[in-house]
Amino acid sequence: MSRVWEVPVHDSTRVRDARKAVREACARAGLSPERTAAGELVATELATNLLRHAGGGSMVVNLVTPPSGDGASVQLWTLDRGPGIADVAAALRDGCTTAAETSLGAGLGSCLRNADAFHLYGAPGRGTVATARIDPERAGGGHAPPPPPGGALAGGIAVSLGQAEMCGDAWGWARHGALVTLLLADGLGHGPKAAHASTAAVAELARCGHLPPPELLRRLHRALRPTRGAAIAVAQVDTDRAELGFAGVGNIGARLRTADRWTSLLSHPGIVGAYFPSHVPLRRVPWHRDSLLVLHSDGLPSRWSPPEDPQLLAHDPSVLAAAILRDAGSAARPPRDDTSVAVLAPDRRTRTDDRHL
Repeated sequence: MSRVWEVPVHDSTRVRDARKAVREACARAGLSPERTAAGELVATELATNLLRHAGGGSMVVNLVTPPSGDGASVQLWTLDRGPGIADVAAALRDGCTTAAETSLGAGLGSCLRNADAFHLYGAPGRGTVATARIDPERAGGGHAPPPPPGGALAGGIAVSLGQAEMCGDAWGWARHGALVTLLLADGLGHGPKAAHASTAAVAELARCGHLPPPELLRRLHRALRPTRGAAIAVAQVDTDRAELGFAGVGNIGARLRTADRWTSLLSHPGIVGAYFPSHVPLRRVPWHRDSLLVLHSDGLPSRWSPPEDPQLLAHDPSVLAAAILRDAGSAARPPRDDTSVAVLAPDRRTRTDDRHL
């Protein structure tokens, strides 16, 4: 899951590069020709929109765990700092366009129809974040249904230092009954060896995500011994008990929002797979309908400001994670390492402008 594609889109030639990146991602995920074609169409529309409406931006493509928990999906984002969107619902309707040149105005509506999940956030003067997920097909040719509403949802984004192919950061999630477990791993250093460590952690999560966070971290320590090790944080929501459990080893940042207030959750010093502490404390806190948890690697600036826009906070975790990553950096403050952000949030799949298909 640590292969990352990042494409700056500042002229029309990069639309082709964005399409190629999604094609490569679909091939690596083993998606069918039909789903690959859908992904390429979405990539073309979103990259074209960056040029027409925002004066350019960037596309990021990751491989992520699909709602079914099996295989891999392709998730793509476009990020910009353009004029934003005043009316998101109107922008999703076919025929709506603000482009100066002739346009059918069907781009975003086409994305909504072809992606298995499509989310769009734009605020006037603050840019736009769009994300689409292309899922693998089931054996019968249909798409895996999303989990029923309720519980918790996870989403995240990872980018590599210097737009390298392999990212030393990785995130993943697992659902076991009432438990939703989110993991973020930062392999030591960057490059293929760091990616190997973080990918091994995500693979182990798929096998034992039902374990309590401290026990899961001990299991991860054994699994990562052949690697260079990683900083890892684990957050687990028990929706039956309305409780969040958190434990971490290493320098993964964690911020919890409850009742309009952000607080930090601290990890224990150490390296999973190398220098594991004798005791890993478990933090338990209530999990409410307005709770949000953000995990991030140290590629994010330490003094990043949490978002306060209610519209953004209510969006899908994949949108919120991407907006945090975009807003925490700038050309004057380039990242010094691989960077990842993962978000755990209550399931709010009732929005008409931010929905699962």
